[in-house]
Amino acid sequence: MSRITRLSPELANQIAAGEVVERPASVVKELVENAIDAGARRLAIHIELGGKKQVRVEDDGDGMDPEDARLAIERHATSKIRRADDLAAITTLGFRGEALPSIASVSHFLLRTRGAGQDSGTEIRVNGGAVASIAEVGAAQGTVVQVDDLFYNLPARRKFLKSDSAESAQVSRIVTQLSLAYSEVGFSLTSGGRKVLAYPPAGSFVDRLYQVYGDRTDLIEVKKEAGGLRVTGYVAALADHGPTRGPQNVFINRRVVKDRTIAHAIIDAYSVASIKERSPEVHLFIEMPLEAVDVNVHPTKAEVRFRDQSLVHEVVRRALMDALGQTGVPQLQLRPENAFQSPVVMSIPGMLSSGAYPNRWVPDTVRPMPGTTYVPSETAAPSHVASGFSRATPTPDIRPMIPLGQFRDTFIIAVDDEGVVIIDQHVAHERVLFERVMERLAGGPLESQRLLVALIIDVAPSAHQALVGRAAELERLGFEIEGFGPGTIKVSAVPALLKTEDSSKALLALAEDLEGLDRGAQVQDALQRIAATTACHAAVKANYPLTYEKMAHILDELRATAYSTVCPHGRPVMLRLTRREIEKNFDRI
Repeated sequence: MSRITRLSPELANQIAAGEVVERPASVVKELVENAIDAGARRLAIHIELGGKKQVRVEDDGDGMDPEDARLAIERHATSKIRRADDLAAITTLGFRGEALPSIASVSHFLLRTRGAGQDSGTEIRVNGGAVASIAEVGAAQGTVVQVDDLFYNLPARRKFLKSDSAESAQVSRIVTQLSLAYSEVGFSLTSGGRKVLAYPPAGSFVDRLYQVYGDRTDLIEVKKEAGGLRVTGYVAALADHGPTRGPQNVFINRRVVKDRTIAHAIIDAYSVASIKERSPEVHLFIEMPLEAVDVNVHPTKAEVRFRDQSLVHEVVRRALMDALGQTGVPQLQLRPENAFQSPVVMSIPGMLSSGAYPNRWVPDTVRPMPGTTYVPSETAAPSHVASGFSRATPTPDIRPMIPLGQFRDTFIIAVDDEGVVIIDQHVAHERVLFERVMERLAGGPLESQRLLVALIIDVAPSAHQALVGRAAELERLGFEIEGFGPGTIKVSAVPALLKTEDSSKALLALAEDLEGLDRGAQVQDALQRIAATTACHAAVKANYPLTYEKMAHILDELRATAYSTVCPHGRPVMLRLTRREIEKNFDRI
């Protein structure tokens, strides 16, 4: 007797349904995508008990005639493709011909539809994959699909569903994503009789973004074309104070996708500016030739495969880096009608003294007095790129911010054409030093100073392993260390920009940073963490008075950085009070 038997069509459909239908949100996604492919301009989604009891999707699309309606519930029947070559250039959201029969096999299923020009509609009822009835009915043009008692015939699958509120949240998330991708389509979502989402057709993605999230001045625009790809959208600014994890909506040719290559490119772009770990909010649209991406990877169609994965990664990464580097750069553009002559400053190279007067700025040249003509410094913004880091070149006709003074010897108060700016002097100087260090690393190790008497520092075993294990990277930054016993390290040299008395604190802080770094992490990641901590300890401190020249120099150098809004540890550099806000508070608007 043969041990191999052919499964019944009903059982085969139920097994296949497990790949397509994971939860109620999967049902909503498939039905909404079918409606969009059918040319719908308004969609009404209704769910009960998170979609476990009922999911209903109504659209005003093209609808179907009786013959197409019957074929629609058969497996591998589709209007989207005709031959194998069509798989190389899929233009629709659906194409596999599996969604409706899979859903119908694990629910009480109702399909009511009427095509354009038809006198009547067609209604088909299916219970657990078996057709119960087919009837001619009166119906409006378009399609209604109702799914009741999802997984009623698969209790093992049903018990793995989450709570009603959790499933409702998943439905809301997928409807929101699809509404962002198709701003020209109106969406409404009702849960348990309560209207949850209502997005009328919008004229553009920006309008739809406003409908969904409201006024989001904390998002910055992304726009780049390269290598046959076009990347647009909005992402969280570097100085965003929101949660470290935000919604990430990524669309490939308007298809909602989850892709590790793009996710890594997003994290990589933010990590260049800051070592702060975060999963930022992004809303990205990536357009590419249809033949450059394979969407026939998984039945849910949420995963894709790129023909040139490294190209996609690099274009997305650079698109975000360009956008992040262009935001928040301090600028001043004086209007011709201004009656007063503002003091203007120049950049002065120099260094922090570590002798008898520590933490003092020692300039290399004499600085022009305030009020003299501004001449752009040729060395203010190096144009080369080092270690994956670039500095933004300031526009020649835009002058830097003008410092007015200090507040509590910690914050620099300055003005520009937009209003009043408060800058954290330590954080700003830390950003400047960090980018300077990363640039100099391109030419080799940083300058170090050998100690007459080596430092012996007691550290915890984990810190000992982290520091000694990264000795090569530390040497590039100017540190020379070696193990000096199981819980002790010997320091023979420190970076020239770091005061000797700060070296112990810097190394202990470095140990904490490096302990959390994976042992297989790239050298670049380790160098960034080391450079960030070194810059933090070398920067001017809070509660320290600065001269006008020093304040002006920090602002001038900050303007030349690539990412001026946050320090490498992710803290904000500045707060801005705009002219409009000031005028509003004084009733001048």
